This record gives sequence, structure tokens and C-alpha cells, in this order.
Amino acid sequence: MVESVRIDKWLWAARFFKTRSAATEAVLGGRVRLNGERVKPAKDVRTADIVEVLLGETRRTLIVREVAAKRGSARVAAALYRETAESVDEREQAADQRRLSHRGADANGRRPTKRDRRQIEALRRGHQTGW
Repeated sequence: MVESVRIDKWLWAARFFKTRSAATEAVLGGRVRLNGERVKPAKDVRTADIVEVLLGETRRTLIVREVAAKRGSARVAAALYRETAESVDEREQAADQRRLSHRGADANGRRPTKRDRRQIEALRRGHQTGW
């Protein structure tokens, strides 16, 4: 069994990024922290380390359960870490806020029709419509 592995490799194996190069870019871009510190892609991850990953606007705080150098199935990847309760709560609250602030619907909760979109576009261009 492997004792430690590079953080970019672990993030890729844990399926947070589709490619290892994407994981490397995230680490170099400062979107990944290991035990509260910004690290380089070659930094080793060990069991019980705390990894913080910023994916879009979502921050996930993970506790490393196992290290793996190879990418496996989703079930294997999920066994590599445990997300903290605070992280899960923050993620759920953010998802609820996104759901509540959905901008694609009008006051009736429906999407604009093709006719509505044409009228909106005409208003944007400054043309009069038959309203």
C-alpha cells in the first residue's frame, strides 16, 4: 500500500478533476490547500491530512482516509476521503440559494416562450413591439 502520493495525483484519483493536468492547474492556481497551506503539485498527501478544494464557487473541506496513485471507480474514489460536516452544510446552503435565485423564470415560474424572447430582444435593441 502507498503511504503518500502527490496532491495533484490524489485529486485526480479522488475524481475531483477529470484530468491530472486540470488538478495540477488548480493546485498552481491556489484553489487547493493542504493542512491550511497553499502547496505545489508535488506536495505529498498522507492519511489524515486536510485538503480544501475550491471547485467553482463551492469550497469542499476533506479529510484524507486513504491515498491512491491510480484512478479507480467512483466507489473507490469516494472511499479515499470524508467531507467535513461544516463543508456539507455550506454546500447544501449554497445549493439552496442557487435554487431560490433561479433567474430563468418569470414571476409565474415559467420560462419565456419564443414570442417572449423575441419581444425581449426587440426591447433590448430599442424597437417597439405590439405590446
